[in-house]
Amino acid sequence: MNDILKSFIDDIKTVPGYIAVSITEIESGVAYESNTADESFDPNLAAAYNLEVVKAKLNAIEALELDEQIEDITITLSTQVHIINIAPSKAYFIYLAIDSGKANLGITKSLLNKHKKALYKAI
Repeated sequence: MNDILKSFIDDIKTVPGYIAVSITEIESGVAYESNTADESFDPNLAAAYNLEVVKAKLNAIEALELDEQIEDITITLSTQVHIINIAPSKAYFIYLAIDSGKANLGITKSLLNKHKKALYKAI
């Protein structure tokens, strides 16, 4: 599994405007793997806080009795975009931070969708 995680991160690091990524287990909040291009940005800490966002949204869907799956959660900040992509199994999520001045959101999401397929099959 480590090879697949490292391969995924290597692929994601090619996304224009890449800042950081973390693959985090939803139940425990523990990161399987993470990486950052900016040493001042801690992807594990960011993913841990965003885990609360994920849990809240999953609880809301359950409370509303919606027959829906979360594709992703996009949070737009003044200079960054944070994308939270939840695995269909709901076992883990991908947290990706990009520089909004250097990245194209459409291309970023397309590349994320392309690269996550092998990861989803392995985990």
